Amino acid sequence: MNPLDDQLCVDSIKKVMTIFGGKWTFLIMGTLYNGTTHFNELSRKLKISTKSLSDALKRLETHDIITRKVQPTTPITVEYALTEKGRDFQTIFAEMKTWGQKWLSEKEGDN
Repeated sequence: MNPLDDQLCVDSIKKVMTIFGGKWTFLIMGTLYNGTTHFNELSRKLKISTKSLSDALKRLETHDIITRKVQPTTPITVEYALTEKGRDFQTIFAEMKTWGQKWLSEKEGDN
């Protein structure tokens, strides 16, 4: 029997994909695994528009995957960090990376 035939499994995967299915989500999380990062630093590193970054960060914050901390500086800076829930996804993230390195050529990764 295929374990993915289980409706609870399918429902769980759908919920996970709702959170992590965005275009930029894994790149954002990969950056945050290296530590707390400012909004502008994320935007610069990932070469992502501020709107797309803001939307992705809001989704992750809504699901308690990251925290957002406004620093009382001039100008105001905003820091993002992974929560325990977000860090707990790192094992899955690492397995996806391993799978990709094994099975995807550079050409396939560009699609």
